[in-house]
Amino acid sequence: MRSLFLAGLVAASLGGAIASAQVKVTPNEAGRRVDVTIDGKAFTSYVWPTSLMKPVLDPLIAEDGIQVTRGYPLAPLPNERVDHPHHAGMWFNYGNANGFDFWNNSTAIKPEEKHKYGTIRQVGIVSAKSGKDSGELVVDSIWQTGEGKDILKQRTRYVFAKRKGARVIDQFVTLEALDHVVFNDDKEGLLGMRVASWLESPEEKGGMFMDANGKPTQVAAVPNSTATGVYETSEGVKGTKVWSTRGRWCLLRGHNPEGKAVTLAIIDEPKNPGYPTYWHARGYGLFAANPLGANIFDPKAPKFSYTLEKGKTTQFKYRVVLYSGAVGADQVNKEADAFAAGK
Repeated sequence: MRSLFLAGLVAASLGGAIASAQVKVTPNEAGRRVDVTIDGKAFTSYVWPTSLMKPVLDPLIAEDGIQVTRGYPLAPLPNERVDHPHHAGMWFNYGNANGFDFWNNSTAIKPEEKHKYGTIRQVGIVSAKSGKDSGELVVDSIWQTGEGKDILKQRTRYVFAKRKGARVIDQFVTLEALDHVVFNDDKEGLLGMRVASWLESPEEKGGMFMDANGKPTQVAAVPNSTATGVYETSEGVKGTKVWSTRGRWCLLRGHNPEGKAVTLAIIDEPKNPGYPTYWHARGYGLFAANPLGANIFDPKAPKFSYTLEKGKTTQFKYRVVLYSGAVGADQVNKEADAFAAGK
């Protein structure tokens, strides 16, 4: 009886802890999603819908309820671009692994072209934990080529945390080679997000974009009068000049149409391959860290063909911070120092 009583106390205690958890991570495998809330308010969801060719975090929502990622293609919002249907929320993949394009794959690709692309397939949820100040999600996925061959096993550990005035995502990715794998020098990678239209750059001059049907479309200039986004790196480079430069962090600062300021920061980790990363940051709203491109960004640099032999592993660590307010270099430098120190 005493053991049953103690077991009941433990169960009640655990149940109370879960109920009072302020960072909740709630799996819903039948719905192909894991929802993350902070103090009862939406933060993000890890989703793997059949309409996407990889799992993503979508949307990303700052502490004051402002969505900082584009809605399209999963939940389109008014006056958004509908180019690049593979740009959904925040993702991790690459444009050329063993010659297969994992980055650009989407339902817009013509059937006769699908063999050139790769898919990252959700395998399972390893664990999900809620907590007072942080929650954790661990998931497994497989990189599969357009020829149906599995080449990489990916285990991703997310840590979702709350701070005063900020929300944080630490993403730890371990890749295990199931075959000889070469990440050929390519601009399309590695950790990316597509931001809300008001975080686009007012300097954007337009260019050739992919529309929702997979067809190239010439866009003359950013069709967005609310664009306020400004990039800045740890090296002091700002605006559209950030693209193809390197730095240990990059921030994107802007304000929504109601005047509320938000700052996004992606922070590299010193042990990552290719550190400090190149920034694949575009004025039309693509914000990405790509440590596996080199010559594609700097013609003077040798090609960086990052190689994993079968059975070998590698790890990538990134910190993404959503600040409510305008944040400068000093604060992001402190955050980068803490991340590098494992804090």
